[in-house]
Amino acid sequence: MVFHDPLGGAISVTGKVGDSLLDVAQKHNIDLEGACGGELACSTCHLIMEPKWYEKVSQICPKNEEEDDMLDLAWGLTDTSRLGCQIKLSDKLEGLEVYLPNED
Repeated sequence: MVFHDPLGGAISVTGKVGDSLLDVAQKHNIDLEGACGGELACSTCHLIMEPKWYEKVSQICPKNEEEDDMLDLAWGLTDTSRLGCQIKLSDKLEGLEVYLPNED
């Protein structure tokens, strides 16, 4: 999968099936905070996706009301925003690309 930073850089990484995007980012020293430790109690693992990936991810890992509520607190919220702690890797998400929001 690929994490894109706000400055246009891209970091290709690998993760294990079942790992959350937050876990993968932290294992590879990508600047995705996850202040609550992935307990769905903050919005610091906010990620943005292109519409095609957002649709695919939403089919595999549907967004629930709790995540929606936490996303309301996220900086730079978009229609294709998700929390990295709520998305688990699967074979169907191979090649996934996500964007870290610009917090300026």
